[in-house]
Amino acid sequence: MTVDVGHSGVWVGPGGWPDDGAAGDEAAAELEELGYRTVWFGGSPGDLRRPERTLSATSRLVAATGIVNVWGDDPADVAAAFHRVNDAYPDRLLLGVGAGHATFVEQAGGTYRRPYSKVAEYLYGLDAAVRPVPAPARAVAALGPRTVALAGERSAGAHPYLVNPEHTATAREILGAGPLLAPEQKVVLETDRDRARAIATPALEFYLGLRNYVANLRRLGFTEDDVSGGGSERLFEALIAWGDEDSVVRRVREHRDAGADHVCVQVLTGRTGPDSLPHEQWRRLAPALT
Repeated sequence: MTVDVGHSGVWVGPGGWPDDGAAGDEAAAELEELGYRTVWFGGSPGDLRRPERTLSATSRLVAATGIVNVWGDDPADVAAAFHRVNDAYPDRLLLGVGAGHATFVEQAGGTYRRPYSKVAEYLYGLDAAVRPVPAPARAVAALGPRTVALAGERSAGAHPYLVNPEHTATAREILGAGPLLAPEQKVVLETDRDRARAIATPALEFYLGLRNYVANLRRLGFTEDDVSGGGSERLFEALIAWGDEDSVVRRVREHRDAGADHVCVQVLTGRTGPDSLPHEQWRRLAPALT
């Protein structure tokens, strides 16, 4: 089986999709009508109810989890949920899995150790389920070289988050030709630089408090000054595509030129919560991205 995620999609954070089922259905239907191929759900629970509801409201849209956390959901249960959804909506669900963030695991009383081994073990769990999840129907959140390689060997490919086109080029070199490479790209449709910076800074501050992302940025050559506070101006320019539609499209094209098959666009507006979906920005970007 194969899951065709297309060339572009949208990424929505765990608190950003409407809790009201009807509002979520309308958002999904609009994304499909606008021509987007895939919607990625950040922080996806392993029961897969949200992607299931999205698929029921659309006819072609692909739903991808970005990600199901390997520390929180049993692989046998996730595999059963995957087949419940895939049986109803064949080849329209991409199961993204990954190690998530050490901070969250430790706050819940767990121990975050050897995340690479945990992800590899989890993939074996998906393989060993009563009905295994086929490798082409799953992807791995991957930043470091070993995990990127694992993604190419044991799944459809890699879904790196908070990366620049330089990381995309490195990941493609590791993966070689064939495996999916679907980086996430943060976007601010704002031509005033100060306003764009103000919108992006809270998101950067959040992720710069998580050591797996900081470690990856250091591998990319960023310094302690770059990753402190809300990030340096250099880091802002590297990680945030801001400006008009053409500016965003240029950054997406840079990822694709570096080897990305699919780019997940996460629009930042400064608003949060389930009533803050960036419908206007999705509409503005659709003609160029889809």
